[in-house]
Amino acid sequence: MTIENTQVPHKLIGVAVLWNQQGQILIDRRPPKGVLGGLWEFPGGKMEPGETMEECIQREILEELGIDIEVVEHLITIDHTYTHLRVTLNVHHCRHIGGTPQTLECDEVRWVHLNELENFTFPEANAEVIDVIQENGVWQGI
Repeated sequence: MTIENTQVPHKLIGVAVLWNQQGQILIDRRPPKGVLGGLWEFPGGKMEPGETMEECIQREILEELGIDIEVVEHLITIDHTYTHLRVTLNVHHCRHIGGTPQTLECDEVRWVHLNELENFTFPEANAEVIDVIQENGVWQGI
């Protein structure tokens, strides 16, 4: 007997749309092996028990890229189901405070302008994030 309605794991993800003073956004490329390997993404990661979404985003950016940021405002929340995983992306505008981004848990990092985002391949769940960013133009809070 097979179970047809198998639940896929659900993860709450904090995501940073991280701006610098030049109006560029930081993106990073996932390692080639693993889930969504080789794709570009807005940095972030899974929320841990007991932390707020803002604390999650700050911790993840420090762990992944070695930089300090300020989480400023909520941009969009997206629920997306892949075949193996359901994610809720809590996307926030963030400001780069200090440090040089390092490839601690990714293959590559780049500061890019809004009009360059279409030149990179992102996971499917990020399409809505990119649409909202491009509709709104350069964030005024940088």
